Formats: sequence, structure tokens, C-alpha cells
Amino acid sequence: MHTIAQPWMWAAFLVFVLIMLSLDILAFGGSKAQKMGVRQAAYWSLAWVCMAMLFAAGMWAYLARAAGIELAQTKVTEFLAGYVIEKALSIDNIFVFLLIFNHFSVPAEYQRKVLLYGVLGAIVMRIGMILGGVWVVEQFSWVLYGFGAFLIFTGLKMIWSADKKADLNANPVVRLAKKYFSFTDGFRAEKFSVLENGRRLWTPLLLVLVMIEVSDVIFAVDSIPAVFAITTDPFIVFTSNIFAIMGLRALYFLLADIADRFHYLKYGLALVLIFVGGKMLAVDWFHISTLMSLLVIGVIVAGSVLISLLLKKSQPVQID
Repeated sequence: MHTIAQPWMWAAFLVFVLIMLSLDILAFGGSKAQKMGVRQAAYWSLAWVCMAMLFAAGMWAYLARAAGIELAQTKVTEFLAGYVIEKALSIDNIFVFLLIFNHFSVPAEYQRKVLLYGVLGAIVMRIGMILGGVWVVEQFSWVLYGFGAFLIFTGLKMIWSADKKADLNANPVVRLAKKYFSFTDGFRAEKFSVLENGRRLWTPLLLVLVMIEVSDVIFAVDSIPAVFAITTDPFIVFTSNIFAIMGLRALYFLLADIADRFHYLKYGLALVLIFVGGKMLAVDWFHISTLMSLLVIGVIVAGSVLISLLLKKSQPVQID
């Protein structure tokens, strides 16, 4: 498995992740029943972006000294491109989180705990999915064409369903859970289960957590193949993924109240998937550099955000 990372680099990064999670939980009430304010969310979002940039700078300094400036520039550009892809696609995950929380009417002060567990679950899943994906790509290089086709299909599907409302009551996970498990008729503070009249009952908050974890899996199925279009180095794929995920909770609380203003962003994210998928399919005939990919993706995302802010979404005409 080809990678620029030494074992100590993996260990150091995992220790860093554990320290930041502990800081969130212990110092900033990450698991307490309280709402993260917009100002706090903005500070944490900025902090995570700055930490990602510091990580990139530190990696460049180490590789430039150990392996040469050319390799350092290549790997840092790959990391930044992967990070931008993951960060952009994570915004679509925020829309899904909002849909789930609104459907189940989850109080804002309980959302933070659910998202914390969601992040922990996503980190564990990413390790297995990334290592497994890298192994598959190394053993069967043709699978990258399958990833490319899948990303194009996903992008087209995202465009087709951008304005459609999802019915969570019809979701098979929700239907199976309600069929085989007994739930309380409402929330019990921030608990996932309670004992009532001698019976173990599950609360709707557990069902919300399950839906969040399922959405994380679906998000990973889209986003990890997208980064493979940039690099197959597991360290670069993993670190870019984790930095995007670790900043997801703060970004959610920053955008939760204004997410509906970015009504054209889904189309931009769909175009990102189509572009990345097309790049993977055309790699044998037309090469697009990592730096050019980074610029194209940045322009698409920034353009869709700008268009969303400048243009109001058209409303269907009501006929009496």
C-alpha cells in the first residue's frame, strides 16, 4: 500500500484527533444538552479550517526536507484538493441532517450530542472504508472507472431530485425500526433508552442517531471515491476526510438557520461529482492536474453559493 506516511505520522494524527475530540467533549460541552451558538460555531469552523491549513504546511515542511520540494508540493496539493471536495460535499450532508432533525422535531440542545456520536461513528467507518477502497484500487485498477461512472450517476441523480422532498416515514430504516423495536412517545431528555414500567424502551433520539449514521455511510460512499480521483495515498485520503468530518458539527450549527438560502448549492455539488467522475473516466485520454481540479471545484462551489445569494428561488405559481 503506497503512502508517504511513516507509522509515526499515522499515530501522531490519530492522537491529534483524540485530543480534539476530548477537548470538544470536556472543555466545550460537546455531549451536553445545549445548543452551540452561531458565534461559537463560526469560531470552531474557522479553527478547523486553520488547523487543516497548518497540517498542510507542516506536511509540506516535512516532505520538502525528507523527500524534496516537488513531492511536497504534489502531496500538499492532493491534500488540499481532497479537503475541498470533502468539505464541499459535507454541506450536502448538512442538508440531510436538517431534514432528519426537522422531521423528528429534535430540540436544538439535543442535536449536538447526536452529531458528536455521528462524528465518532463516521471516523471509525472511514478508516475501514478507505483502507478497503485503497486495497481494491491497488488490486483492481479498473475499479476507478466504476467509481467514475458511479459519481456521474450520483451527480445526475442529485440534479434530478434537488427539489424533491424526501419522505422519511417511508424510509426502510425507519419502518423496520418502528416495526421491531418499542419507542417512547417522545424524547426523554437526551437519553437513547429508558426503563418504564419494567420495560426497556428506546427513544426517538436513538432513531435519529441511526438515521444520521446511515446518512454518514451514504455520504462516504459518494465522497471517498471522489477523493480517489485525486490520490490513492491512504494517508492523504484519510486526513482530508477527517479534517472535513471534524469540522462538520460546527459547520452544521453555523449554517442550520440559513441553509435554505443556498438553494442552488446542490446543483453545484452535483456538478462537482460529475466533473470528478468524468476526470476518472477520461484519465487515459485527457489528464487534468490536481491543481486544475482544485481550481475547477472551487469555482463551481463558490459560483453556486454566489448564485444562491444573488438569485431568489422561483416559487411555483398557485392557481385558484
